[in-house]
Amino acid sequence: MPGTLQIAYKLLVNDRAKFAALLVGITFAVFLMIEMTSLFTGILRRASAPIINIGAPMWVMDPAVQTAANSIPMPDYVLDEVRSMPGVKYAVPLYSGTALLKLGDGTYQAANIVGLDDNTLYGRPQMLEGGLLDIFAENAFVAIEDADFPKLGDARIGTTFEVNDHRGVIVGIARVAASALFGIPTLYTTYDRALQYLPNTRFTLSYVLIQPKSPGDALSIERRVAADGYLALTKEQFIGRVSDFYMYQTGLGINLMLMTLMSFIIGLSISGQTFYTFILENIERFGALKAIGAKSRELIGMILFQASFVALTGYGLGVGLCALIIWLARARLPDYAAMMTFTNLVLAFVLVVVIAAVSSYFGVRKVLKIEAFDIFRG
Repeated sequence: MPGTLQIAYKLLVNDRAKFAALLVGITFAVFLMIEMTSLFTGILRRASAPIINIGAPMWVMDPAVQTAANSIPMPDYVLDEVRSMPGVKYAVPLYSGTALLKLGDGTYQAANIVGLDDNTLYGRPQMLEGGLLDIFAENAFVAIEDADFPKLGDARIGTTFEVNDHRGVIVGIARVAASALFGIPTLYTTYDRALQYLPNTRFTLSYVLIQPKSPGDALSIERRVAADGYLALTKEQFIGRVSDFYMYQTGLGINLMLMTLMSFIIGLSISGQTFYTFILENIERFGALKAIGAKSRELIGMILFQASFVALTGYGLGVGLCALIIWLARARLPDYAAMMTFTNLVLAFVLVVVIAAVSSYFGVRKVLKIEAFDIFRG
């Protein structure tokens, strides 16, 4: 390390009060920024849970559908029309709805009901207990073991319940990639049983799941489905549609982004003010270095080093603190949705660099204006 940077390091860490204040400001700003963005990312993932769990490459739906949980029934002929389209390898129906269960102890519990195609069981979950073919047994349902599974009571294989005056039996327990957003358990059954057991409108088809013959066929399928008055989206497009809905058409995205912006402003104000105060308290030392021959670029390098050292150290501490809090929260609160991603970390890093740049800018201006004559005269 060059001598001027060693001096800059010692000046920084020897003033423990200012150094601690700078670290605390950056650390908590990073913690809040990552926490807010991680929470938003986790919520969006849970909102797209049905799309992720089923895993179909393409989905056909009513054009008014905004989220995967709120399907709009379509007439059955849509399935036949899609199956006849060139480029479609196969297409299967999917039922998605909500039902009110009467559990064995007499309490009522809402649940998501997913009806899989009877012939293929396309989109089936990964079984943990019981056999997949048991879903064809009379009154059979498969329960998903996730954060909301305990809301089914002491559920196990053989547990019974009532749904719309029909008897239901849990014949298996499975798991999926993502838990649902709204805090209610999920049950899988066959498509025909879902239509038989649950009240429905005149149209019953929630979605059509498509497997194209090749990725290049997706665009032509989208055009043909659009010509029939319906909407075909790839898995990624559907997830993006759900994310856009929660981000722009609800208050969720705006509120969390405002919290992230407030965290950035708080970190910037605390760090900028503290760092500028640190520069003022050490202005004589910078003046002395300038008097003995230190060049302006060396002084600028010292300040940038100090700001970068504090920012990166605070960034690391903030990331570690956020990861610890999320881990503890998930251990205690199964429904906690926050999820750290590479995008969250990069966004927080960019904002920390901005904080360091703004904080060091005012310090650089002050140091460049000092004259050695004024320092020694004082």
